[in-house]
Amino acid sequence: MDQKSTPKDVFLQLLNIAALYASVISFITIWWQYANTWFPDKLSYYYQGNLSAIRSATSVIVVFFALYIFIAWLIEKDVQKEPGKRDIKIRKWLLYLTLFIAAITIAIDLSRLIYEFYSGSLTVLFIIKVFVILIVAGAVFGYNLWDLRRDSNEKTNIPKTFAWVTSIVVVLTIIGGFFIVGSPQKQRQIEFDNQRINHLQMIQSQIVSYWQQKEMVPTSLANLSNDISGFIAPADPENDAPYEYSVLGELSFQLCATFNQVSLNSGIKNMGMTIPYQYGVAENWGHDAGRVCFDRAIDPDIYSTNPKLSR
Repeated sequence: MDQKSTPKDVFLQLLNIAALYASVISFITIWWQYANTWFPDKLSYYYQGNLSAIRSATSVIVVFFALYIFIAWLIEKDVQKEPGKRDIKIRKWLLYLTLFIAAITIAIDLSRLIYEFYSGSLTVLFIIKVFVILIVAGAVFGYNLWDLRRDSNEKTNIPKTFAWVTSIVVVLTIIGGFFIVGSPQKQRQIEFDNQRINHLQMIQSQIVSYWQQKEMVPTSLANLSNDISGFIAPADPENDAPYEYSVLGELSFQLCATFNQVSLNSGIKNMGMTIPYQYGVAENWGHDAGRVCFDRAIDPDIYSTNPKLSR
């Protein structure tokens, strides 16, 4: 006679499988972004590793993998007391569902590998991502298949060994993230730098708009203040110091700011390559640490709204 599931069994089994899926997805995401960082694809618009994705996935895996290990331990503890619980229907349904998803993932992954091979698009980056999925999906499939087939009365250390091995791999993966993403303090400095870039872009846009309206660049950032729109030139987000601005010519100006870190993932310039700005203007906001100045020249053929100013 089949063992009946209790509300506790349903709760633990569903929570366990949800934690497993969240951990697996996060683990794959982290390693994919590591691969993007180590072997960037120069044909991709966002070829640099997404540091935000690494932070998000790491946050998820820290919580959900620990939850998965803890719930798996509770389930195993219940099974040792009542071996019949290994055969409850909800457990078998979830295990078979996991096997199905893992098998489909492996098949799709291999199909994609063959397709890329025939199309001549195989790269180190793609191969790494394929093998990450194969290893993870294969491990999930293999362990759950063994767990489904094992004898209820069999005593084995495989679950404990599997838990230790996977825990070590996850911990090492998380530690590796600190070498790529950096410490929390470094991340805060990068966020300050990103805000500085946003401010400089905003100021630059206002300067161009000012020139379009008055046919001259402003003599100072104070000239950009507008009571109607409410615009006031922003200051440095870390120390409230005003950004440096100077007029270089009738159509040129310079903006300067002091940055904490070398730009790594600005989306504008990385690894010696300049990629198109998202609005179609070839702008370069890549920067080193320290005081950096950006020289800008307004092209009347592009920005002028007055036909008399166009050449």
